[in-house]
Amino acid sequence: MYASWTGFGRLAGRAAAVGGLALVGAGCGNDNSTQPTPPKIDIAFYTYRDGNFEIYRMNPDGTGQTNLTKNAASDQIPAWSPDGSTIAFESDRDGSTSEIYVMNADGTGQMRLTTNSANDYAPVWSPDGSKIAFVSSRDGNDEIYVMNANGTGQARLTNNSTYDSNPVWSPNGSKIAFHTSSQVYVMNADGTGQAPLTNSSGEDFDPAWSPDGSKIAFGSNRDGNAEIYVMNADGTGQTRVTTNTTSDYEPAWSRDGSLIAFVSQRDGNEEIYLMNADGTGQTRLTTNPASDAGPDWSPLR
Repeated sequence: MYASWTGFGRLAGRAAAVGGLALVGAGCGNDNSTQPTPPKIDIAFYTYRDGNFEIYRMNPDGTGQTNLTKNAASDQIPAWSPDGSTIAFESDRDGSTSEIYVMNADGTGQMRLTTNSANDYAPVWSPDGSKIAFVSSRDGNDEIYVMNANGTGQARLTNNSTYDSNPVWSPNGSKIAFHTSSQVYVMNADGTGQAPLTNSSGEDFDPAWSPDGSKIAFGSNRDGNAEIYVMNADGTGQTRVTTNTTSDYEPAWSRDGSLIAFVSQRDGNEEIYLMNADGTGQTRLTTNPASDAGPDWSPLR
C-alpha cells in the first residue's frame, strides 16, 4: 500500500521520514491523563479497510464511520470546503493517474476538476472557498498549483528542481505553507516570497496552520522517527508534542484550535488519533487492520 502512495510523489520525502507502513508499533502508548472533549464536527479521512482507498467521515469521538466515495478506484486526501458543504479529494478512478475531484459532504455529486496525463493530488481549499491549491507533476516534477473552485484558471505557483508538496493556506488566505527540500517553507498566495520556516537535519513535512494563524503543526523525523511538532507561524519556538517509538504525522487542527488529529503507527498500522493542542490526552479514534489516514476537520456546526 505504501509503495502506491509514494508513486504519486506526495510522500517521496515522507517515505524516509516515517519509515514505511510495515513498522510495528510498540504498544498503544495513549496518554489518558487529560482526555479532550471534541466539538460537534466531523472528521473526513481515507482508509484501505474495503480493499481499496475510500473517503470516510466520522464523529470526532471515532463513532459513525461512513464510506462516502464507494468506488473501486483509489480515493484519498479529503479536504473540507470552508462552508462544510463540499469535500475535495484525489482519485485515480478515470485512469492510471490521480486527479482532483469534489463531492457533496454526504458523498453525492462526485465531479472531476482536473484532467491531466500526470498526477494532480493533495487538494486544499482557500479560506474563502474560492480556490483550491494542489500538487501536480504535469511539468516534470511535483509543483504547487492553484485553481478556481470549479477547476478553471489552473496556475503554477512554484518552479523548483526539487519536489514541492503538502500545501496549506494560512487562515487569512495571504500565505501558503508547503514542504520542499526536506523542510517546511512559506510563500505568498501568488507564489512569491518563498522562504524556509524550518532548517533541521531531518525531514520536516505535513504543515498544518492553526485556525488563528499563530501556529503551524508539522511532522519531523529530526529526533530519529516521525513525530508531531508545533511552531510559531514565523518558524520560531519549534516544540515536540508527541513522543513515540514509532511514527506520528499528518497533524490536522480542529476548527476551534483546541485539538489536533493525527496519524500514528504506534499500534502496528496507521490509525487516526486525537490529542489536545499541547500534546496531552492522546486518544485513538480508529481501530482497523487496514490503513486509516489523512484526517481533515469539517467546519464547526
